[in-house]
Amino acid sequence: MADKLVADKHLRYILNLMAEKKKESFESVVMDHLRMNGAYWGLTTLALLDKLGSVSEDEVVSWVMTCQHESGGFAGNTGHDPHVLYTLSAVQILALFDKLNILDVEKVSNYIAGLQNEDGSFSGDIWGEVDTRFSYIAICCLSILKCLDKINVKKAVDYIVSCKNLDGGFGCSPGAESHAGQIFCCVGALAITGNLHRVDKDLLGWWLCERQDYESGGLNGRPEKLPDVCYSWWVLSSLIMIDRVHWIEKAKLVKFILDSQDMDNGGISDRPSYTVDIFHTYFGVAGLSLLEYPGVKTIDPAYALPVHVINRILFTK
Repeated sequence: MADKLVADKHLRYILNLMAEKKKESFESVVMDHLRMNGAYWGLTTLALLDKLGSVSEDEVVSWVMTCQHESGGFAGNTGHDPHVLYTLSAVQILALFDKLNILDVEKVSNYIAGLQNEDGSFSGDIWGEVDTRFSYIAICCLSILKCLDKINVKKAVDYIVSCKNLDGGFGCSPGAESHAGQIFCCVGALAITGNLHRVDKDLLGWWLCERQDYESGGLNGRPEKLPDVCYSWWVLSSLIMIDRVHWIEKAKLVKFILDSQDMDNGGISDRPSYTVDIFHTYFGVAGLSLLEYPGVKTIDPAYALPVHVINRILFTK
């Protein structure tokens, strides 16, 4: 059982992944189409550990820009198709390095705004899949770019609220079951647009705090599911945004995250003794940030970027 964050091991684990030392590995092949997301997870982890300077800024930024499509959107890797998911990760990566100035903001924001549907929802790309994840992504990205006026915010908010359920949670579409990941997306979008008053905070807070497993201290995404480190982010961030984080046992959750580390080779897994990956490494460290763990920089619960990055973007001209 672990009693501390092995930050140096996680640094080495991430740098090895980013250097692509195992280009033919299973992980590398299956992640080829979403490498932009992986880069965001790894780089943001480094930023939270105050180690972003360990990577070559020029190399990362140059690669990100090779993934931009003529439509203005970004793909998950060079030569792939654009999607709003990867567009947000690209913008977040550039924000980490204070390089938003190299973007053609008009082009990127028009791409995102063009994905809004008549009912206020958002499609993920030209193929039309609709999901409240995409509503959050569009709102978050446009807010970072200071272009929220490009969309119909009222319609976007009303659509998100239409996905609220009787248990206080939110689903991926109207009538879909509540899920912690979708709840983060909906609450995050409502927080960014100043509409948290549309959330039943006590009802939702109760649903979210019930996600904590009494024995392990970990959080799950829905009733009767196993606890998973990634929900340390999805659940905690939502609880913080609605001011109900004091309803869970923080110390037990910290222990669950620390116990999910690979103490020898670095990285964090979904639960203790499982295989590590970059996704859970990021969300584990982000969860520790939300829990105010020593040595981890503070992350913004709505924007999923370090607070100092968001302050630099939103509060400077």
